[in-house]
Amino acid sequence: MQPASHKYDAPLHVAAAIEVTLKNCNTDQVPLIGCPADPAFGKDTVHCDFTKGPCSEFSPLAGTTLEYTANGAAFTIATLGQAPTVATGKYILFGRVDIEVQAAAGQGIITSAVLQSDDLDEIDWEWIGGDNTQVQSNYFSKGDTTTYDRGQFHPVENPVGSFHVYSIEWTSKAVNWIIGDQVVRTLTYDEAKGGTAFPQTPMQIKLGTWVGGSPSAAPGTVIWAGGLTDFSQGPFTGYYKSISVVDYAGSDYPTTKSVTQYIYGDRSGTYQSIQLV
Repeated sequence: MQPASHKYDAPLHVAAAIEVTLKNCNTDQVPLIGCPADPAFGKDTVHCDFTKGPCSEFSPLAGTTLEYTANGAAFTIATLGQAPTVATGKYILFGRVDIEVQAAAGQGIITSAVLQSDDLDEIDWEWIGGDNTQVQSNYFSKGDTTTYDRGQFHPVENPVGSFHVYSIEWTSKAVNWIIGDQVVRTLTYDEAKGGTAFPQTPMQIKLGTWVGGSPSAAPGTVIWAGGLTDFSQGPFTGYYKSISVVDYAGSDYPTTKSVTQYIYGDRSGTYQSIQLV
């Protein structure tokens, strides 16, 4: 287990590594401009079985090439600079995401399942390829990295050698991180600085692998990732077998409403300000 103070160099590096293009929606920016409406999943529950091939709800980011196998979508890193990633075009505003994944093995190799908003709210699962004993949960609000005390570690048997189902259930009251059928962590709205640091704006889902053990990465990121990656030991492959996405559309339960868009109503970054269309 790496010291917590080192772990949190990683999320900003994640964003750079997987070439995430965010809209200009951060609430620290005045005025709030360039933030178009987010398309919503709404009442359309999504289940993707990657053993059968690509899923129409996910699009590959630049430079991503995937192979679809009996184990699911293979996210392979063979050389420095690769970071295969897919992302949904639609968003949830509270909901549940269930992911069946076998993380990639390899020192410095990171497997990540991320919920992220245009406002830089974020809820994560992250697996370190050289650590076959645990998974890490994390969250962010409005891109705030002024403190590094949000991550937690959870024991898992053989996460890089076998499949497990990891879930996130996110409501206006709490975030639950779940492994199998066991809740391993709960963050309540009030625990997150009275709600001001609670992730609460519409999020898309991103799945990928990336190199934390890069020579160009911040020293803290390399330490957290377990050291520099030795590419002579590669290639390194993580498998996503399936994913289910249920949108609660601003409520605390699966929606039955035909919601098609989420619109930022102001710069507050609160869920109450999000307009449902």
